[in-house]
This record gives sequence, C-alpha cells and structure tokens, in this order.
Amino acid sequence: MSDAMTDLASVDWDRVVGAMDEDGHAVLPRLLDDQTCAQLCSGFEDDHAYRSTIDMARFSFGQGRYRYFRRPLPAAVASLRSSLYPPLAEIANRWAERLGAPVAWPPDHDALLDRCRAAGQTRPTPLILRYRAGDYNCLHQDLYGEVHFPLQVVFMLSEPHRDFEGGELVLVEQRPRMQSRATVVPLTKGAAVVIPVKDRPRSSTRGWSRSQMRHGVSPVRRGERFTLGIIFHDAT
Repeated sequence: MSDAMTDLASVDWDRVVGAMDEDGHAVLPRLLDDQTCAQLCSGFEDDHAYRSTIDMARFSFGQGRYRYFRRPLPAAVASLRSSLYPPLAEIANRWAERLGAPVAWPPDHDALLDRCRAAGQTRPTPLILRYRAGDYNCLHQDLYGEVHFPLQVVFMLSEPHRDFEGGELVLVEQRPRMQSRATVVPLTKGAAVVIPVKDRPRSSTRGWSRSQMRHGVSPVRRGERFTLGIIFHDAT
C-alpha cells in the first residue's frame, strides 16, 4: 500500500490550535492522495487486514459496517498515527492544563502506546468505516479503555457529491448550563478533521469549563462513503 501523503509541514498548526480552541474541531488540508484513498477503500474486503468487524445495526450503533485494522497497520495509517500525534499532544496538554488535569500526554506516540500496554490496552484502534444508502452512525465517543487520548482524526476517503450524497459528519457539544450545539463538518476527499474524543475546555466568565462532545454521521442518501478513523490510544 502506498504511504503517499502531503508533508505535514503544509499544515498551519497555529490555525489548527485556534480552531480547536474556538470551535472544538479543526479541518486539516488534503493529506491523502487519490491512490492512497483508493487503496484503503478497496482493501475493505480483505479479511486478513482487520482484527475485528462491527455491523452497527446489531449493536444499535446505527447502520453500516466498520473494521479495525490488525497489526502491522498499513504504512499510510501507521505513518499518519505517529506523525500527527506530537502536535496534537501539545494541544491535548494545553487543554488538560485548562481543565486542571495533570499534563500527562507524552511527546511521542510510542510512549503513549507504552502507557496503553501498561493499562492492558493492546489492540489497535485505527479503523475504516463504510456507509451505503440508508446507513448512519449514532452519536458516540471512542474511549476503549482507561487511557484515552483526547483527540482523534477522521479522514474522508470518498468524494462527496460524486461518490455519495448525505452522510454528513455531525458534532454535538453539550455545553454547561446551555443547550447543546450541533455542527456539521464538510470534508473533501483526502482531507481530515481533528475532533475531541470525549470533551473539550470551553472559556466562560467563570473560567474554563468542560463540554462533553459526541460525534456521528447522518444518513447516506445515495452511493457509498468511506472514512478512515485515526484513534491514537489502543483498546482493551
């Protein structure tokens, strides 16, 4: 599998930090080329590439199917996981300070995986999700164990309006003492969005408070939609 990606130097991290603080999410530029997107999508039926397969309807998670990669991860997936982690760890530690939590996230991804192993979390969590007409994903959080890194990244592998219609990524923020806020995040093929796993700090007149975050996918109206989820902590 190709590991072709745009150099992460193309990412304006100052803008990402500002967007995460202001909006709770940040869109990244196109990092995956068409060849890599096509390889990831076409590999969905390769049973040997995955450790687990989830049919969402069976568990009332929604409708559709997703598959967790087994080790060794595809080169592109492994590269994204290790290279995106360090700048996101800086954001995660800044958020932890604001919420009064220990600044505990190590600067490199291998050290995070060591922490996961110590907690009994050894199964890789990067996954491919496939949605067809009528499929959707209920609002949820991707925790997987005691150790859960607070940020994750979702890559769009299909071309909206060409390969599928509908299937919008929806974020819902449960704000303290306020009504919940829903946000739809548009993505183009090969681009990605950084989102919270569980919560985020929110500034108010009383200082920083904690807003709970969940995400899901609205029903696909036509076609087939593939996404790649990069979750940085491993699962129990």
